[in-house]
Amino acid sequence: MGDHFEKGQHALLNEGEENEMEIFGYRTQSCRKVLCLAGSIVSFGILPLVFYWRPAWHVWASCVPCSLQEADIVLLRTTDEFQTYSSKKVVWIHLSTLSSTFGLTPDHPLITDEEFIINRAITKPDLKVRCIKVQKMRYVWNNLEGQFQKVGSLEDWLSSAKIHLKFGSGLTREEQEIRRLICGPNTIDVEITPIWKLLIKEVLNPFYIFQLFSVCLWFSEDYKEYAVAIIIMSVISIALTVYDLREQSVKLHHLVESHNSITVSVCGKNAGVQELESRFLVPGDLLILTGNKVQMPCDAILIDGSCVVDEGMLTGESIPITKTPLLKTDSLVPWKLQSEADYKRHILFCGTEVIQAKAACSTSGTVRAVVLQTGFNTAKGDLVRSILYPKPMNFKLYRDAIRFLLCLVGTATIGMIYTLCVYVLSGESPEEVVKKALDVVTIAVPPALPAALTTGIIYAQRRLKKRGIFCISPQRINVCGQLNLVCFDKTGTLTRDGLDLWGVVPCDRNGFQEVHSFASGKALPWGPLCAAMASCHSLILLNGTIQGDPLDLKMFEATTWEMAVSGDDFHIKGVPAYAMVVKPCKTASQVPVEGIAILHQFPFSSTLQRMTVIVQEMGGDRLAFMKGAPERVAGFCQPETVPTSFVSELQIYTTQGFRVIALAYKKLETDHHTTSLTREKVESDLIFLGLLILENRLKEETKPVLEELISARIRTVMITGDNLQTAVTVARKSGMVSDSQKVILIEANETTGSSSASISWKLVEEKKHVSYGNQDNYINIREEVSDNGREGSYHFALSGKSFHVITQHFSISFLPVLTNFLRSSCFFFFSWRPDLLLSCNFSDFACSRFQQVQDFSGPHFSWQLG
Repeated sequence: MGDHFEKGQHALLNEGEENEMEIFGYRTQSCRKVLCLAGSIVSFGILPLVFYWRPAWHVWASCVPCSLQEADIVLLRTTDEFQTYSSKKVVWIHLSTLSSTFGLTPDHPLITDEEFIINRAITKPDLKVRCIKVQKMRYVWNNLEGQFQKVGSLEDWLSSAKIHLKFGSGLTREEQEIRRLICGPNTIDVEITPIWKLLIKEVLNPFYIFQLFSVCLWFSEDYKEYAVAIIIMSVISIALTVYDLREQSVKLHHLVESHNSITVSVCGKNAGVQELESRFLVPGDLLILTGNKVQMPCDAILIDGSCVVDEGMLTGESIPITKTPLLKTDSLVPWKLQSEADYKRHILFCGTEVIQAKAACSTSGTVRAVVLQTGFNTAKGDLVRSILYPKPMNFKLYRDAIRFLLCLVGTATIGMIYTLCVYVLSGESPEEVVKKALDVVTIAVPPALPAALTTGIIYAQRRLKKRGIFCISPQRINVCGQLNLVCFDKTGTLTRDGLDLWGVVPCDRNGFQEVHSFASGKALPWGPLCAAMASCHSLILLNGTIQGDPLDLKMFEATTWEMAVSGDDFHIKGVPAYAMVVKPCKTASQVPVEGIAILHQFPFSSTLQRMTVIVQEMGGDRLAFMKGAPERVAGFCQPETVPTSFVSELQIYTTQGFRVIALAYKKLETDHHTTSLTREKVESDLIFLGLLILENRLKEETKPVLEELISARIRTVMITGDNLQTAVTVARKSGMVSDSQKVILIEANETTGSSSASISWKLVEEKKHVSYGNQDNYINIREEVSDNGREGSYHFALSGKSFHVITQHFSISFLPVLTNFLRSSCFFFFSWRPDLLLSCNFSDFACSRFQQVQDFSGPHFSWQLG
């Protein structure tokens, strides 16, 4: 095996990505193919069966290693622990079919321009492209870099300026045809697998081959009754499995087939706007989005205008998302990295629905988007591929099952040798000796095992289906009984979807004022805080109904203002036509403005933990309002405007389980156009306005479900982007953390100046910090644990930011401890979200103290276990 890899060229496919694979080049040799054919005939079909189970052996037997550039067969090996092999044939795409139509020659400007992967893949002067297809994805041979690279999407290294310049006016017809031929159609085709294929695949399973061998042996020994019973069981098992697989294939086909038959408007260079079937789209095409209720047939980058999108198909969230255009900047940085915000806010994903498309004044009433990815490269295509090609899971159950079978095989081998010796010494005929020896194998390894397991899985699948639970990988059902950890989101899962607005705490130069309660029915007095609540949101008006995030909706409704869209007769300097306008209700009094027009949005991002809007008061000032996590918003405000009691005031509400949002604002100059203002410039030197207090109540079924899981000794963990103290309170109310249990809050700080990275921890109830520094401080939790207390008397609360610091500066000695906690305790984290409750139930680990370890690599962290 090693010789093959040493002689052949070795490279990586999808380098740096999750589905990375090693790729090896091979060239077919005629004499080897003839020998394999002869071997198949001599072995009565056993050799092809072995090659079917082990495709790598077939390649090694019939091919010789060579460079990838010369290969006509490539062998792929996954880089995970399974190292699964698969082989693919290298095929050629001929561009000569376009030569007569467009006069393509090796000297054509489109061919000589090697800026894009597609052009680098064309060999000259033959005008051919080498490619392979792996899991529905097409890879072409890059002649310049000497490797296979994925096509069907725009290159990641493109800057925003390049995207606007190259694709802002559309592609020429020649470019479209070349890309269409090389990238393939923009379709997500899921073929309905023929029954005969499913039947052959199931029958050629090693277990069923062993069953066939056993049945033939039993018939030769006149052992017919049991053999017939096994045949009947196997036929029923195979029939049920094939039926279920066929049914799933049909359902998946019908689920995605509508994607391939959508009519879109495409703007071509020098060709104008034309109607086109979505299957003809290619990366780089310029889409024109008009009207509402548009189904996206591809992934596209929004370059002009704004869109409100329903991404429920991909994320499960029914809240409309506002998409903003990719701004044209002079930076050469790749467009995905040019902003600190999430680049996905510029992308319209395939399969999602554009609810509303709104043009900016600069585009003459059109919303434009550049096709980013097509076919299975899209977000929807990736989702379908995950169903078609599920990742292998190395469950302990599977490993134990294999060990069990190996033990049975070992026992059968010993029994066969013993039988051979006994019958040979007894003088039995050779035919009888062979039969008895093989019979021992069929006794030690039960032939009915696969049929019994399949029948059990199908029965379990049908029981789950009755409860509305569908499984795309039935083999994993067996593992469900071994669950020992369940992770829950907080908002919308443990708590209700809706939020109740409890009140607002305004502030001024003197600090926080009295809480304004909305339960009294008294309107909030006019001021910047009221204006922020009325305009700092991502709500939309659709068919006369206000839709959007429940938090935004509750906040806006509390102001009793109204929402409308400006018409053609709306003429205010700097305000575009058809802008979203909020107005005070007719019964409102003492409001000096007629309304507020929302000019521009910097949408909310879970990474940034905030959103900002630029608004124009009718007959008044131009303002910027920010809404977000209190700690984040306070960081963008002028220090003198943030009350000194900010931390204590925030803690008062978070300890009661309220969700707290902070608001801030600033005045802007009116001589700047809104599109020229960067987010960094707008979000600076703000004035702190106050805190918005919302109540998120538990669902009725939350406590019973958690109690049932805890009684079954299944550990429960909460994951949330909310404030840690709020999460701890909800955990206590839900029963995830009982009254007798305590919570330790871990906080880690980055290296600053001369001070090294540090960790501090405190008992949440005592609010007492213990610093991890030069002295040997510790919390002795063993003394606190009572003998009759519930198992696991302590939990951890840890933010993603703190965990990042720990992994960066204290990884050598601390991470193994975290791994142990993950295995034996309730401990979970998501480091890319800033505030997550990491609840750690460490019943088996009585942790005595933290101790610093110093060496030449820097500070590390060790946990001494009691």
